[in-house]
Amino acid sequence: MRLALEEFMAALIEAIHVKRKTMFEFENAPYACLDSDISTPTARGGQTLVRLKMRNLLTSAVFEKTFKADDKFKEPDLVLVPATYLYSDNDGSYFLDQESYETLTLRGEMLAGALDFLIDGTQIQLHKYNGNPIGLQLPIFVELDVKYTEPAVRGDTSSGSGTKIATLETGLEIRVPLFIKEGEKVKVSTENREFAGRA
Repeated sequence: MRLALEEFMAALIEAIHVKRKTMFEFENAPYACLDSDISTPTARGGQTLVRLKMRNLLTSAVFEKTFKADDKFKEPDLVLVPATYLYSDNDGSYFLDQESYETLTLRGEMLAGALDFLIDGTQIQLHKYNGNPIGLQLPIFVELDVKYTEPAVRGDTSSGSGTKIATLETGLEIRVPLFIKEGEKVKVSTENREFAGRA
């Protein structure tokens, strides 16, 4: 009876319904789906299989696993809370929870390269799993100052690409168009780490 009640309380997601960005629980850990591929059998009586590319939200490990279409997953006790980046030191990175106003700490391995996009005051979404902070979700784009880039030389298209390297205020290096100058603010995609325009 108790098991039935727990099953009833936690919503279940069938593997066939897991899509990109779906969060689900597998082997007592929260996962995010990065990609899903459904293969329908040609033979009668064959099983529909779902291949999921998934990221463990606790370890950031990414792997692929195949499930039966009717395998079920629990929805994780995962909430996103708005937070602001404060600073980082040797013990971790600190964020101000905008709902409770408490300071939350994320250790280095929970950040998965996010520090390349964070400056004091950056608004992010913090993942909490069973009430504890486990990671963050960056905005799609961030705006950062160009700290250093070579000045463009007239007629400098010898590389053919028409871009140059720029070092941003966080230390991140990206390729930018030749017309971008030091001191300008640029928009950067947090997904592919590429220049997305002037800010």
